[in-house]
Amino acid sequence: MTGMGVEVGVQSARSRALAVLHVRSRALAVALLPAAFAVILLAGGSTGHLVGRGWDLARWVVGVVAVVVLLAAAGIGLVVARARPAMSPTVPIPEESAPDLYRLVRDLADRLDVPAPSAIAVTPDCDSWLEDRTHPAHGPPPQAHGHHADAGRGRDDPYGLRGLASARPRRTAAAPVLVIGSPFLWWMRVGELRAVLAPVVAGTGPSAHPDIAAARRFVRGLDAAVAVTSAPGRSPLAGPVCAGVGWVARLLLRGCREYAAEMERGVAAAAAERAQAVDYGLRIVAQEQVGLAYAGWDRLLTRVALPAWRMGRWPSRLDAGVVAALTELSRRDRLAEGFASRLGERPACDLLEEPGVVDEATSLLAARLFHGGPAEHGPDWSPVDWNEYPEEVVDRKWRTDAARLHRVLDTLGVRRSPNPPASDPHGPTLARVLDHLAAQPHTPTAAAPQAATTLAPPPPAHPARYQAASPAEDPESTPPDAERTAHADSTRDAEPTTRDTEPTSAAEHAPDSDRTPATSHASGAGHASDTGHTPDTGGTPDTDRTPATGHASDTAPGEDGDLANERSAVLAAGLSAELAREEAAAPEPKTAPPGAGAAGQIPGALPLWDEGSLPLLPLQPPRTGRDLLADHVTAMVCCAAMDTAGATPGLDWLDGPSLLINGERAVDLGAKVRALIEEGDPVPLRTWLVDSGIRPEKPVRLV
Repeated sequence: MTGMGVEVGVQSARSRALAVLHVRSRALAVALLPAAFAVILLAGGSTGHLVGRGWDLARWVVGVVAVVVLLAAAGIGLVVARARPAMSPTVPIPEESAPDLYRLVRDLADRLDVPAPSAIAVTPDCDSWLEDRTHPAHGPPPQAHGHHADAGRGRDDPYGLRGLASARPRRTAAAPVLVIGSPFLWWMRVGELRAVLAPVVAGTGPSAHPDIAAARRFVRGLDAAVAVTSAPGRSPLAGPVCAGVGWVARLLLRGCREYAAEMERGVAAAAAERAQAVDYGLRIVAQEQVGLAYAGWDRLLTRVALPAWRMGRWPSRLDAGVVAALTELSRRDRLAEGFASRLGERPACDLLEEPGVVDEATSLLAARLFHGGPAEHGPDWSPVDWNEYPEEVVDRKWRTDAARLHRVLDTLGVRRSPNPPASDPHGPTLARVLDHLAAQPHTPTAAAPQAATTLAPPPPAHPARYQAASPAEDPESTPPDAERTAHADSTRDAEPTTRDTEPTSAAEHAPDSDRTPATSHASGAGHASDTGHTPDTGGTPDTDRTPATGHASDTAPGEDGDLANERSAVLAAGLSAELAREEAAAPEPKTAPPGAGAAGQIPGALPLWDEGSLPLLPLQPPRTGRDLLADHVTAMVCCAAMDTAGATPGLDWLDGPSLLINGERAVDLGAKVRALIEEGDPVPLRTWLVDSGIRPEKPVRLV
């Protein structure tokens, strides 16, 4: 039955591939039609049948039209053939650095009776797929030598990362590249990784079919042509030409889109059916780990990595952090108690000779894709180890936010505390913030003019902030689904993913399922759903919002984050304006020149993506003024706790920066801060400060 199902799936995919090729054939026929009419008219004139002034004029008109159409068709075909198809940003894994991993994949391909992938690469994503990198624009294939050569399997161009060569080689028949999500390698055990990769590797069989391969090349060429013709900066003369080529390419794409989608579904169904015979029972368990890794990676990026990226630091061991985060989740969640016992089995990262090097390269690539950081180390972009994270990132983040809060208060004309300490009469204090945000009945005093100045609204924030804000400011939200789909279309068209279509049973174990995950493009495996368990994050900044939107957790649907407290609203607007000014003044990140060996590339390679489009997958849309104010007030409370009560910054693997008082994590701080900024009620926060031994009237150290 399995063989019958595989054959049916392949035949269905082949019929759809032929439909795609028919679109190409019809387009070619339309281009040749004027030339055919011209040939008929010329033949008729030479034989004496079509003679006369009218037929002579028709021959000239049709001949000119035929020449113009043929030249246009040749130009469009040249653009489609030479346009560089989109490639997913990855870190190549040479065979000498992972012989065990290559051996596992080849054994899996032999068992499935399909060609083995030509190479392996990893990407900072919770997904795995096949990607064709045999297009001539991806560069000439390297010479096979030693154990890299694999007769009969076409191990050409294993990395697909070389630039355009002076002499364009002919297209090779190499198998696609296997791209593996790096979180899978670190969290999964060897057997689980094998089970997850089985349906993906099985997709190399249908990929080798000539009709399916030709249809995919045609669709990828059209997609690349659309991208090329849509690039800005064209000259006035080339602009109309590119617009015409792009219009034709889009027209052809619309004509074959439905057939191509059905072809890919047939390929995926055939691959999943073929993989049923390989580790079927283990695959069900492995899919649970896919969902768990998916949730842990998402939390790690948005809660832990993003604050560091904003501070000019990038965690150099993100994949190792996934293991710590998921282990912590297993400890907290009663439904995940059995997962901790898996840690005694051999992890899949042991299949790599130097997992630390791969983890560092993948971490830098993740920072570029999700934040837009530079491609190389530098004084303003340096790695940070996990043991240095609290001091290097958390402490600096809080003090930077607190300093910005006091700068805005100074701009608004808010006075210092009426009874400042004698030791530092001008030092910034938490009491200043509490007194300003507390809603008090207005009483005529000598300070009334000053209060009026305080409440005067600042200049409006930069309008572009809420249309094209930097993702570095928004730690918990994800881009719209349309943007994610556009990225998936541009990167996965190079070779569609062959995914296991079995339902994921990890839904019972993963938190924060209402969020669209930030890093996965999978349509089936890896999606986690909520269990109602959410770790208490009240003691840390940036954690009192639901991850789905980045808004405050008590914000009603449709609310834009406006604050009823007038002073809070004015202060939030001032913070938004200050952040907009800082963004405008920040220097653009330096990009590596071609051949500099950026993350995910090899020396001498051209960039895999447009450097100007980074980040490709920004993690968050703009935050509301409510969120900004809550973060800054929370940061000021944390600074006061560290300087007056001996508290220390900490790292929570699931929730990011956390405040430790007497070695224990502070809780319920977020609700008290919200009561202050939304209702003007300082009593809950002041009570918590007294109970924790924090003195708001004492100055704190800022950046």
